[in-house]
Amino acid sequence: MAKLTGGQVVAQVLKQYGVEYVTGIPGHGIWSLTDAFLEKGSEIPFIQVYHEQSATHLADGYYRVSGKPMAAVASIGAGAANTVLGLATAYSDSTSLLCITGGPPTHMRGRGLLQELERHTDNGFPQVTDAVSKRSWVATRVEELPFIMHRAFSTMLTGRPGPAHIEVPMDVQAEAADVSLHDLARRLPVGLQQPDPLAIDKAVDVLRDSRRPVIVVGGGAITSDSADEVLTLAEAWQIPVVTTWNGKGAFPEDHALFAGSVGQTGTIVGNAVASRADVVISIGCRFTDWSSSSYAQGVTFSIPPAKLIHIDIDPHEIGKNYPAEVGIVADAKPTVAAIVSSLPRSGADRSEYLAELEQLKAEWEAKLAGRRDSDRFPFTSQRPLGGLRSVMERDGIIVAGSGNTQGAVKQTFPVYHPRTHLTSGGFSSMGWAVPAAIGAKLAAPDRQVACVVGDGDFLMTSQEIGVCVQHDIPVVFVVQDNAGFMSIRGGQRKQTSRHIGTEFNRPDGTPYSPDFKALGQSFGLESFRVDDPADLESTYQKAFDSKAPALIEIPTDRDAAGPWVPGWWDFPVPAYIDDERQDEYWATRAKEQHL
Repeated sequence: MAKLTGGQVVAQVLKQYGVEYVTGIPGHGIWSLTDAFLEKGSEIPFIQVYHEQSATHLADGYYRVSGKPMAAVASIGAGAANTVLGLATAYSDSTSLLCITGGPPTHMRGRGLLQELERHTDNGFPQVTDAVSKRSWVATRVEELPFIMHRAFSTMLTGRPGPAHIEVPMDVQAEAADVSLHDLARRLPVGLQQPDPLAIDKAVDVLRDSRRPVIVVGGGAITSDSADEVLTLAEAWQIPVVTTWNGKGAFPEDHALFAGSVGQTGTIVGNAVASRADVVISIGCRFTDWSSSSYAQGVTFSIPPAKLIHIDIDPHEIGKNYPAEVGIVADAKPTVAAIVSSLPRSGADRSEYLAELEQLKAEWEAKLAGRRDSDRFPFTSQRPLGGLRSVMERDGIIVAGSGNTQGAVKQTFPVYHPRTHLTSGGFSSMGWAVPAAIGAKLAAPDRQVACVVGDGDFLMTSQEIGVCVQHDIPVVFVVQDNAGFMSIRGGQRKQTSRHIGTEFNRPDGTPYSPDFKALGQSFGLESFRVDDPADLESTYQKAFDSKAPALIEIPTDRDAAGPWVPGWWDFPVPAYIDDERQDEYWATRAKEQHL
């Protein structure tokens, strides 16, 4: 037992629990806590960002690559509120981080002191975090903090991952008490959650009778480190594999059994194979509308009549969006291994099925090549991705922004290893990618990290490129500049034939863009602009070879900017649009199976 301040408790616990970095902005409401990171024995490198939102995104990116939580800290009031988008993104995508914020002194609550929310309830900010964290705590005494800290880590590291939030009031940070820190190893369960043997037997029975099975892998397959087991199952029974946004990377995309991605901006191959399957084996997938074409029957999935074997660590997901023939609540790694060991050595003859897959892949490759290999200028969205893939190392990490870039990366940029494709899949937060890429590089300093973003996404957190210079973090930022929010504009034009608020224009209607190359140079990055397709690959190589933070500006055609849309996403059409779009919308909506 030792006499420690609340700030010292937090710092020492983080150090003991293996946290390698803390990120954030030390506003006045958290000074006494951040000062403790300078105390001997609890020193943790502090990565100062320029916006608290970026702190939580950075910690999110770090977790997605390392599988270990990082801490993000913010002050009371506005600083704390700025973390909410990052918490929501991590919560939606089931990634772990610890967010610690300051709070009003316990003896001052309810008085409306600077930055307190108190008109609805005294000290109202913790209620804001309830919807965007796996669990939130408010420490009212120093003595509570060791107990709260180990519970926060237990919450983040067990079951379905997610962010945790702790508010440490200003007086609790500064006051001291006699406390004992808790050994985390003795507060966590041992082992993985095993599947029910009866459920395994039933899944094997269903799979044994299948003729056109498909495996759909979501982010849970990566979190559970079950990529090897998925590969073994696919190869043993010759089952095609499709991926969701966050499942990309769980299966090598140059494998003969890889069938592409699914959903609205999936691939033609992925949607065709998944929609015609008679058995769907879902591994860590929650079947969002994005990945399931808003549940329109036969577009991405046909469940039923297809039978679903649904494997997930969270019982909340089983049966939520599709009825499951077999629902298995367990960790994916031992579950898939158990299915493999229980199956006969080989299944039905799938030669005709796999020949169909190869034909679909050939047709998709021909379609893809038209944009990926195009030398038009300004660039298509796909051409810079093809060039980047040819230069990047096989285990390099790509961090994709939202919008058109996100869909284009999903379709065009193959990845081969888990945790090498990062994107905000569930919340699709603009501004996420730049700080998340910094976190990814901190987690994997010896691997290449490229952040590919549209200009609209980049401008939301562009200032964080300075963090790379300050801390010598060599991320390569690829900014595809098409002067606007082109993904939003594309949807508007498809739906109503007009658009509003999505183009960056001057008063005369000409496109407006900052000089991104000059912007990068002003922050101290190695900066380039590619105006000739012949220079694309060599520019990428220069950026990576510099071993320094780098920015590459790539002018991108506004009207060749998006991915293909082989699936469906439920965009209601305004009633005053009275043409075939209205009929098409209601005809497809009638196919949705979500009641």
